Amino acid sequence: MTTKCSRRSFLKASGLVSAGLAITSTLPDKFLLWAEEQGMLKATYTPTFCEMCFWKCGAMAKVINGRVVKLEGNPAHPGARGKLCARGNGGAGLLYDPDRLKTPLINTGARGEGKYKKASWDEALGFAAERLNKIKQQYGPESVALFTHGTPTDHFLPLMWAYGTPNIGMPSFAQCRGPRDVGLELTFGEGIGSPERVDMVNSKVVVLFGSHLGENMHNSQVQDFSEAVGRGAKFVVVDPRFSIAAGKADTWLPIRPSTDMALILAWINIIIKQGLYDREYIGAYANGFKELADAVSEYTPEWAEKETDLPAAKIVEIAILMGKNAPAVCIHPGRHSTWYGDDVQRTRAMGILMALLGSWGRQGGTYIGTKGSFPKGESKPYPEPSKAALNLGNYPFAGGEGVTQVIRTATITDQPYPIKGWFVSGTNLMKSIPNQKETLEAIKKLDLLVAVDVMPFDTVMMADVIFPECTYLERHDALAVGKGKSLTVSLRQPVIEPMYESKPGWWIAKELGKRLGVGDYFPWNTYEEKLKSQCSSWGISYEELKTKGTITIPDTSDPYITATNQPVFKTKSGKIELYSSELKENGFDPVPRYTKHPEPAAGEFRLIYGRSPVHTFSRTTNNPELHELYPENEIWVNASKAREMGLINGNYVSLVNQDGVKSNPIKLKVTERIREDCVYMVHGFGTTSKELKNAYGKGADDQGLITKYAVDPICGGTGMRVNFVRLQKEVKHA
Repeated sequence: MTTKCSRRSFLKASGLVSAGLAITSTLPDKFLLWAEEQGMLKATYTPTFCEMCFWKCGAMAKVINGRVVKLEGNPAHPGARGKLCARGNGGAGLLYDPDRLKTPLINTGARGEGKYKKASWDEALGFAAERLNKIKQQYGPESVALFTHGTPTDHFLPLMWAYGTPNIGMPSFAQCRGPRDVGLELTFGEGIGSPERVDMVNSKVVVLFGSHLGENMHNSQVQDFSEAVGRGAKFVVVDPRFSIAAGKADTWLPIRPSTDMALILAWINIIIKQGLYDREYIGAYANGFKELADAVSEYTPEWAEKETDLPAAKIVEIAILMGKNAPAVCIHPGRHSTWYGDDVQRTRAMGILMALLGSWGRQGGTYIGTKGSFPKGESKPYPEPSKAALNLGNYPFAGGEGVTQVIRTATITDQPYPIKGWFVSGTNLMKSIPNQKETLEAIKKLDLLVAVDVMPFDTVMMADVIFPECTYLERHDALAVGKGKSLTVSLRQPVIEPMYESKPGWWIAKELGKRLGVGDYFPWNTYEEKLKSQCSSWGISYEELKTKGTITIPDTSDPYITATNQPVFKTKSGKIELYSSELKENGFDPVPRYTKHPEPAAGEFRLIYGRSPVHTFSRTTNNPELHELYPENEIWVNASKAREMGLINGNYVSLVNQDGVKSNPIKLKVTERIREDCVYMVHGFGTTSKELKNAYGKGADDQGLITKYAVDPICGGTGMRVNFVRLQKEVKHA
């Protein structure tokens, strides 16, 4: 039975006429959208850019009567192109998550016990400042370290520099893309950027090494991937698991884990011996070809077959496919590259393959980033630290983002000097740095742990003082400068006022700076004042930017090598380094060399991990909208192995690693889509924070099982795919 009523009678029935439309902000989004369709309410659209992951896609927020009811992609933004992924669409779920941090908190119990009292901002800021000043007086400012990720870095990095510490750690380097960037910098003199400058949309052949496009959901690249598939580009996916990308590929190479280097070196050898390399390109732009050819001559396809478990004929076939379609071949370097501890050299091998094919700086390969830039503003110089930074360790090519585990070790050992305070913003260290036992040991030794975040993540709930940052939909942040094919600038601006007692990161940094005696490093009253000044100095209309969200600077695109657009290689020789004298001078192999890695013992599986299309690591597992789509992770196990062990799809198992660490129960996904020697799970689940009511106790924590890690001696990256697990059947059922 259905009933009909007029708009007036419906309003009377719901009490809205007498109560007024002001209360509609508390009503369901469906009603607000219906009311807008009926002409009762008017929607506004405000451009901003997303922070549900690091892609920073331009978004348009639809707001009705003070409530964000929908997020859409901004057509003007090159990373979005009018579309958002599932995570981007779930941004309102973060905004309205009932579990988000609402007020400053000060710890009243033992660290990690979870006992807190609500505090005013003045009390919480004073608490942190008093203890930071005490550490500075007793040990020096270098004894405080900043761990950070994302746009909060723009505020808290200057604060910590002004305070006087050089010790900065970003998991995005040592636990993610650091080895990749270093490997390409040693080869070409620069990294590949973020987003990566891959010209997939114009490729004839695309090769993916464990890069899970379609699951990591890097928006613009997934769009390019889809378009390239539709155009008929040949995709080759090298992965022990039949991923979503493999499902769209022409060739799936189910490689034995840890042998990727063997495959790449064999391809390099074949391309050289069969004369498939770009002689003109190598002659004009590269050094060390003869040394390379000599070094890889032993890596035959027959040898590689034994190492990789891939047929020699197929290895040759793909090498010929790449050679015949060069230079329009995209060798995607991936992003998360900390696998086995020789990751810089693996990426070096990828770069050398790109160079031989002539694809770096060429259409369909890797394009040249815009040469356009904005002038750097002047700022007050930061104090010179009296002690050397620890964050680079003894790794000659460690990046400025720091080697996180070096800081952790110094915290535990007090060597070469004590680290007594951690300031953590925008990163969940318990879910990002390997060997959680060491992280917990370091945290217990601290005099102070300060956390700034939107949600009560595992690490946040160990802090002595917690500052609730408002979401990206409630704040201004630094302008995002894009250096893709063209120069772009994007604005993040609040689409509604901050909820509860949360504050933007810039305000927290400025107010804490005042109390630390470094307030003059924040000489503006509001962040918008700073943004307006910056736009004025760049010759950009701030009002236009507010309206459009993103502005592309004209005539800043020249993405391919031509006679008049020659590449610049900022290497030691000024050319592509096929043979790296810089590595040799530092005691490393100048040409990548294959090293065998340990294999799982009988009954063991190598643990590999990845991402879900609807989640960003541990940061979205509690999001009400995204949790509903994927509430817990699963463990992929080969069907033959499952039958041998008497395991059934949907059963629960626990994973026990080589050091005896046991996971929470995790649901089995029995499938033919994975090799027999490994298991796979999505990263970021198994939270220990009881404040995350959706995520707590759901799924298993892969990071807890990563007790071993192989440190790359070149840059300090932590190879984390070196752990092995056994499966134990649990009583729990689906």
